[in-house]
Amino acid sequence: MEYFSSDFKLGILGGGQLGKMLLYETRKLDIYTKVLDASLDAPCRISCNEFVQGSLMDYDTVVSFGKDVDLLTIEIENVNIDALEALETNGVKVYPTPKALRIIQNKAKQKLFYVDHNIPTADFSRFAYSSEIEESIANGGLHLPFVWKAAQFGYDGQGVKIIRSLKDLKSLPNVECIAERLIPFENELAVIVARNVKGQEITYPVVEMEFHPEANQVEYVLCPARIDHSIAEKARSIAVNVAEQLEHVGLLAVEMFQTKDGEILVNEVAPRPHNSGHYSIEASFTNQFEQHLRAILNLPLGKTDSKLSGVMVNLVGAESYQGPVHYENIEEILELKGVTPHIYGKRETRPFRKMGHVTIVDRDINKAREVAEEVKKRIKVISKS
Repeated sequence: MEYFSSDFKLGILGGGQLGKMLLYETRKLDIYTKVLDASLDAPCRISCNEFVQGSLMDYDTVVSFGKDVDLLTIEIENVNIDALEALETNGVKVYPTPKALRIIQNKAKQKLFYVDHNIPTADFSRFAYSSEIEESIANGGLHLPFVWKAAQFGYDGQGVKIIRSLKDLKSLPNVECIAERLIPFENELAVIVARNVKGQEITYPVVEMEFHPEANQVEYVLCPARIDHSIAEKARSIAVNVAEQLEHVGLLAVEMFQTKDGEILVNEVAPRPHNSGHYSIEASFTNQFEQHLRAILNLPLGKTDSKLSGVMVNLVGAESYQGPVHYENIEEILELKGVTPHIYGKRETRPFRKMGHVTIVDRDINKAREVAEEVKKRIKVISKS
């Protein structure tokens, strides 16, 4: 099929920042795009060929949207899977596949999949409702502390909480969930796997993630991870195995824990371009968004090596500010060498909302990390006075 400067139409479910960055690549390649998002102010709206406002979770909306596209992909996994299956049955190509998305969309199903396929992961218990957890603790079936995770709709640190006492249970929503053993990890790592329709696959270098202690969001991503080569190879091998077992098509970001004794445990996966791969726009030969297009269009996969070391800093809304956004001191960070800001186009800020990111590149990963710290100190995402 001819994709470039043609009648081919790519549908994208979700119009947020990931979709916006994906559209940089579709415009570069002159691929016609149609985007569905619930918000009229979605960042994607200005860059796609067609924009449709509507719910990603509504069956009829998704089916209607997808009827006239040749291939459908996602930028967020909270979508109506039944609708995707109906479209697939009627001849629309859907990547990643609805079968894989149904597993990934629910964290309990995702964890069971790891167990069934001998993929190393932290021990866990599954609950139909959070209210069942206290009884399990009382009967000795579950022990404090542990990590509580909502089975569905968690995103950007939402739907995850460390439970250290019975008091911590009181604020939990009463939903399907898992309780996962709290891992005393050495590092949090991620590997992005690209896999095309033919089953060709390639991995990006292992990255190291540093999290904000309160928001439970990634604060820094470092590539390459500052780990031993043997650990990196183990992480990449496990990530490829996950992608193969899922028969995934597209990008799969595999988040992992490295334990203090060198074990690698899969935490969770994202079936799309991911925050842990944003550094690749400046630092890699082929950035993750172009790679996702190559994979779903069954094109040759691009080189994933890094040209330079890269560190990404997330720009999130300051804790006590809400309203029209203002990027304080952005001129100061532009004076720093190797710094590139990305502003997502969200006009309203609120506490911990992802508003953009900054990439810092350097030959030396430790130097890049130092500059990243300086960027973090200087720039503030606040509201206009």
